[in-house]
Amino acid sequence: MKKLKIVTIGGGSSYTPELIDGFIKRYDELPVTDYYLLDIEEGKEKLEIVGKLAQRMVKEAGIPMNIHLTLDRAEALKDADFVTTQLRVGFLDARINDEKIPLKYGVLGQETTGPGGFMKAQRTIPVLMDICRDMETYCPDAWLINFTNPAGIVTEAITRHSNIKSIGICSGANSMLMDIAKAYEVEKKDVYARIMGLNHLIFADQIFIKGEDYTEDFMEKLALGSASNSLKNIPDIGFSSRFAKALHMYPISYLKYFFLTREMVEAAQNDARTKGTRGEQTREIEHRLFELYQDEHLAHKPKELEKRGGAWYSDTACSIISSIYNDKKEIHVVNTPNNGATPDLPDHVTLETNAVIDRQGAHPLAYGRLPVKIRGLIQSVKAYEELAVEAAITGDYSTALMALTINPLMPSATLAEKILDEYLEVNQRYLPQYSPNAKEQA
Repeated sequence: MKKLKIVTIGGGSSYTPELIDGFIKRYDELPVTDYYLLDIEEGKEKLEIVGKLAQRMVKEAGIPMNIHLTLDRAEALKDADFVTTQLRVGFLDARINDEKIPLKYGVLGQETTGPGGFMKAQRTIPVLMDICRDMETYCPDAWLINFTNPAGIVTEAITRHSNIKSIGICSGANSMLMDIAKAYEVEKKDVYARIMGLNHLIFADQIFIKGEDYTEDFMEKLALGSASNSLKNIPDIGFSSRFAKALHMYPISYLKYFFLTREMVEAAQNDARTKGTRGEQTREIEHRLFELYQDEHLAHKPKELEKRGGAWYSDTACSIISSIYNDKKEIHVVNTPNNGATPDLPDHVTLETNAVIDRQGAHPLAYGRLPVKIRGLIQSVKAYEELAVEAAITGDYSTALMALTINPLMPSATLAEKILDEYLEVNQRYLPQYSPNAKEQA
């Protein structure tokens, strides 16, 4: 049997049991012989805990998948077929800073949207580019499947600055499809939604159930509040019925940050005062998860993992890897270069949309012009993302300042500069591309 080697960078993540569960379920079509969980020295303890759980899960399933734990990137990457990334540079402490600093100024503090997403990208992109260079050396034909947030910006950096074959994935669209399926008591595979936009900024304008058009019916359900539209990591504040009818599209929950900015900032500030930012809450969830993972009798993915946010992403990651490996030509929602999907964005920029996935990668389905009611928002956020990538690659202060300033969630250039200066100060050890006196050099 041909060996199939998969590597997960950030293998000590609490998400890893999701992936293991996904590969176990698909073993007949995706016979992974060697699975490497790779992490860094600071993550060694968590890697060992998660790794032992992974080994118990595989043993319980009775499949010949070898689980390897390593801190050696070269060993892990050598001759790999697929590499998945789910890393967090700076761990949760950095995320909590990303959230708290903007909130002091009345600006959204969130992991992937607004200034928090910008700062996460600045820490993450240099590490991902270093991984891509190692892949070019040790596994140049491998596919990089990126789940690291902010997934759209990170994928943009990889596709623009590396020759590695890559696809960006996110669980957001998957959650939307599951919400639609729940509304009609069908399985997710029976649902098709036409997706347009960017990562964490997507809209569905067409809904089909078993091939029949349910768009109008589902939009009515959204307006009446009888269909779910919430992710566990986002405050459950709903749109008014009148706005839902006016929008007449199914927006991912992250769009509340843009359409209900004041309410969402107030909710985030209140949470920070009472129960902690989402990063602080996640730290508690992770602590409980790792206590569970250490149970020597646990040999399956615990249900508590669903509270982590991003639940079920293994379905997305494993299905896409299987579609490439088996040349399935399935349709999935992924982050990939535009390549003509819409003329309202440059062809080379990354967007999130439906694409046919086969051995050659992702082939986005064209949907034409963006509706005018969402066009400006998508174009302005994409401009911000392009500048954010440029800043992460160059470490140029002026580019970073402009990226933050033009983000629609930033109220003023003055606040952008204050937030950027604080970000650079507390993240200095994770920003090799920025010189300590970057501002003075600008």
